This record gives sequence, structure tokens and C-alpha cells, in this order.
Amino acid sequence: MKVLLIAPHPFFQERGTPIAVKLIADTLCEFGHNIDLLTYHEGSDIKVKGLHLYRIPKPFFANNIPIGFSFKKVIADIYLSFSLIRLIAKNKYDVIHAVEESIFPAALLNKIVKKKLIYDMDSSLADQLLEKWQSLNRYQKIFDSFESWAVKKADIVVPVCKSLATKVKKYDPDKRVFVLEDIAFENSSDIKEDLRQTLNLKGVIALYVGNLEHYQGIDLMLESVAKINSAVPFSVVIIGGKKGDIDNYIEKAKELGISGKIYFTGPRLLKDLPVYLSQADILLSPRLKGKNTPMKLYSYLISGKPVLATKIESHTQVIDDSCSKLVNPDSESFAKGFQELIENEDLRKKIGEAGKSLAKKNYSLESYKLKLKNIYDQLD
Repeated sequence: MKVLLIAPHPFFQERGTPIAVKLIADTLCEFGHNIDLLTYHEGSDIKVKGLHLYRIPKPFFANNIPIGFSFKKVIADIYLSFSLIRLIAKNKYDVIHAVEESIFPAALLNKIVKKKLIYDMDSSLADQLLEKWQSLNRYQKIFDSFESWAVKKADIVVPVCKSLATKVKKYDPDKRVFVLEDIAFENSSDIKEDLRQTLNLKGVIALYVGNLEHYQGIDLMLESVAKINSAVPFSVVIIGGKKGDIDNYIEKAKELGISGKIYFTGPRLLKDLPVYLSQADILLSPRLKGKNTPMKLYSYLISGKPVLATKIESHTQVIDDSCSKLVNPDSESFAKGFQELIENEDLRKKIGEAGKSLAKKNYSLESYKLKLKNIYDQLD
């Protein structure tokens, strides 16, 4: 089929949704479909047989577009909508696959062109706005009504997690919904960096991977480290983050008196992630809020290393106490769970093996491809 895939974000960049979109594009091309990918002006070009990349013109005042909702993103989305009109007028598509907020212009245009429409729901736009600005809570019904409209206009909705699927069913109980989770990335790297050696680490190594936005719970994680009183030596390595955020957290670690235990490496390539995970003894996800499951969690699990995570819906819709160490999202609880894993190697091994088994069964690349094929088979 001829598919128009709409990605309203910088592409390609090694962060959540762009990684997911690249996987969709790669897989659909592998299935033999022809894909036109419409995206922002920023990002790296990728080359895949069957994929044609289209970018919006460079907007004024919209450079270095950040993660999440922003004024810059609104400007870029306006440009995206006009580019979308041009592509639909020029080409004949069988399917329009709209990611996140691109569903709104896509659904409006689809009233005219009447193609098969997939709403790729990587997050709830209503929830995003309310989490960022709590003062908007009074307008929740309005935001939900827009999201409900988008759901009803789509032929198929593809949420990234179970909590979003539940929300879709509240909007439209009869809607065809297929959950398409992110995948666990396994080792495809030849990198030789040894964290223990290069950072001169001793004892147990705990690892956090991801951006350093507030919702990720980095403050909670550092505060919990300051509360741990263990005879077993341990270190926390943090991979990811922008320089400004790293500098701020280096200062916080100094204030807490834990500088000797905290190591910031800066970003690393996605393809190298499994290599770094394999070097850890404990993997950390101290996220404070949210309903979407963090993409890294699947790779955490398949590494076979124990996961220490906060007991919030982002995590609990995928993992439970049998395959992870779940604790309340406060520094006291995180410190207690962290210390238990530091001091109990048998528990680490037991949890790690259970997590790996879960990921192999449900979140492998093979499982993902079968799910995506099934979704597109429904359009015939």
C-alpha cells in the first residue's frame, strides 16, 4: 500500500517517539509498503528502501524544538498541516498513519479524501497539557472532547500502552484498538567502552538511562542515594541529559554529599544501550508521574538485570513485583528498595531473570512485527 506517515516532531533524533516512528517506517517498508514520511525540518535523514522523507519548510522562531508541548511545536505543527495538504493533493494514498497531534489536520482532510486513517496514539495530548499546566484542569472536558473527536474519526487507534487503550475505549467503546508497545532493544553494537574501568567504579553499579526532565525523578533518585547506609560499595551512573541539566544535577549531588557515588556520562547512542545495560547490576526508573510506559523499560527488562522502579501507572501496566522491585515514588521508599537490591545478589538475579523472560515473550522485535502486520491486515 501507499502510506502517508506523519511524524510531528524532529526526525530522526534518538528519543522516544522518533525512535518509535523509525521502527514503524522500517517495518512497513520491510513488509513491502511504500512510505511517504512527513516530518519537521529538524533531525537526521535516514535511508530505507521504500521510504521517501518530506520535511516542512523551516519556520520562524522554531529551532531546537524540545520534548513535549511548546510554542515552537505549535508553530511547526501549523507548517506541518500546510505541507500535509500539499502531499495529499499531489499523491494518492491508501492509508494515512497520523502520529500524536497530527491526527487533527489528518482527520479534517480525510473528510474530503476518505482514506483509511490510523491514529498512532503515543501519548494523550489532554494528559500532557494537564500534567504540564495544572491550572488548565478546569478545561479538561474540552481537551477530552477534542481527543474523543480524533478517536472517533480514525478507522483504527494504535495506543502505545494499556492505559491509553482504556482511555480510547471510554471515548468510543466500539473503536478498533490495537496496543502496539515499544520494543526491547537487544545488542547490535561493537562498542568496547567499559564503565567500570573508565569511571574506576567499585562494587555494585546502578544505571539510569534517559533525559533529565523533572518528571523522570532524578531529584528523587539522588535524594534516595543520600539516604542509603550500606556496607556494600555502590555507584550510580547516569547516561543521557543536556549539559545544562547535567551541570545542575552535579551541583545537587555536591549539596547532598554524594558526588563520589554519582557519575554523569552524557548521551550515548541508542544502538549501544544494551552494552551499557549489560554492565550494570541494577537498573533505575525513578519516574514521578505519567501513564505512558517509558521506552527504556523494555530494554531494561530484556537485559536480564533487576529493575528498580516507582509504583506508578507508567510502570505497573507492564511490570509487577514478580519481575521488578516496585516502590512508592518518594525518596524514603526508593532508598529502601535500592539498598535491598544492593545488598541481595540472589534477589537481583531472581528479578532480572523474570524480567528477561517477560520481555522475550511480549516485547521482542518479532512480537512487534506480528502486531503491526495484524494492524495493517485489518485495513484490507
